[in-house]
Amino acid sequence: METTLARMAGACMCLHPQPLTAAAFAPFGDVIEARPVGDPNAFPINGGMVMRHHDLATVELGGGRALISLFEARPYAFPMEITMLERHPLGSQAFIPLSDRPFLVVVAPPGDTLEAESVCAFITNGRQGVNYRAGVWHHMLLAVDAPSSFAVVDRGGDGNNCEERCLAQPLLLELPGA
Repeated sequence: METTLARMAGACMCLHPQPLTAAAFAPFGDVIEARPVGDPNAFPINGGMVMRHHDLATVELGGGRALISLFEARPYAFPMEITMLERHPLGSQAFIPLSDRPFLVVVAPPGDTLEAESVCAFITNGRQGVNYRAGVWHHMLLAVDAPSSFAVVDRGGDGNNCEERCLAQPLLLELPGA
């Protein structure tokens, strides 16, 4: 996988998002998007009036129950410092855009350590969603240029399912082409 980190003058590391693809995002979870024509998991239903793009993400509930929520995210100003990531150790968390606007995805592999060098950034095409696997470190929702709405599927139930951790070294997140 192509790295998205570049060292700048001094101690600052700069994070450059790459386009979101299923292959590049596979270590962190699933990309949620329509399947191409001919894919066996894309098939017509309802008398041919609806195309079903089936089984797009693995929802992990860890003994809890599925929650479906709507999030309304305000855009951030870029470049911005990334100082903290969070993870949900008991279940996955999916973000499905409803606004047809690109958003940024910042992730790091699951595990007990969180190193700035392992952080990756992706930018969606506005129609792609993501499903973070349980335990994957990620930044909170990052709307880019306008308020954006999302359907969110995650875990509810007993147990602490949110852990936050500060990075030892902040990262500067820049928008592509900025």
